[in-house]
Amino acid sequence: METKWLEDFVSLAETRSFSRSAQLRHVTQPAFSRRIQALEAWTGIDLVDRSSYPTRLTPAGETFHAQALEVLGALQAARNMMRSHQAAGHDMIEFAVPHTLAFTFFPHWLMDLRQRFGALKCRLTALNVHDAVLRLTEGGCDLLIAYHHPSQPLQLAPERYEMLSLGSETLAPYAKADADGAPLFRLPGRASERVPFLSYASGAYMARLVELILKQASEPAALDSIYETDMAEGLKAMALEGHGLAFLPVSSVRKELRSRRLVPAAPSGSFELTMEVRAYRERPEVVRHAKPGAVALWDFLSRS
Repeated sequence: METKWLEDFVSLAETRSFSRSAQLRHVTQPAFSRRIQALEAWTGIDLVDRSSYPTRLTPAGETFHAQALEVLGALQAARNMMRSHQAAGHDMIEFAVPHTLAFTFFPHWLMDLRQRFGALKCRLTALNVHDAVLRLTEGGCDLLIAYHHPSQPLQLAPERYEMLSLGSETLAPYAKADADGAPLFRLPGRASERVPFLSYASGAYMARLVELILKQASEPAALDSIYETDMAEGLKAMALEGHGLAFLPVSSVRKELRSRRLVPAAPSGSFELTMEVRAYRERPEVVRHAKPGAVALWDFLSRS
């Protein structure tokens, strides 16, 4: 049993839609469906009536829904109780960071931060976007670092959470270079010769940003989606092998661009999007046990 299965089930009970719940949970619809099926396998009974639209719960599912709400509430209460025992002077700063940022932005940012702020102890938990936000709202981290774009804002109440901008990041297409240093694949492509496309899984945060890039492009892109994954690092690995073109954060391809193992796959300024990198924390007036180290770091970032 995994608690996220219960959270998925509660979401499905509220939305009555697999696709809508998958979007809210920031996972692909196939992955969301598999988690509901795993929960049903654990309970040993069908919880969802899939023959109806909109989706509805079976009688057993209605009963289990009430139990799931009770279990999740009890777990949250227990977690809050345990955190009340946490020593206020604990010096380990907890970060929740989506996978892409954990591999790209965070290591460089932390190295620069240590040079300016000084030594600090930290623990990073890499998650999908939804679970990273949930980690902050449940009190499981001191700071959340995430991408922000006006088209895909995080659902965090400003009266409870505050934000700092840490910089910006560009999402753009890249491909392996040929012997002459030119990209093997280039946008926009042609209808007669579609570009092999390495894409983010449907429902992923970055997938929605890529959709926006393609929608706003001055000319349509002729793409043939041949591979998908949730992880930018997975797309980069496939692009390096020459499988196709991938949209990647520029921070994830710095070394590859310097060595010319990857090159831009579109004219400069086209087929790209700039995102903000933000840090979030619970406001001091509502947080129960703020760590002095986390407070000092936030104050330093605010002044910077």
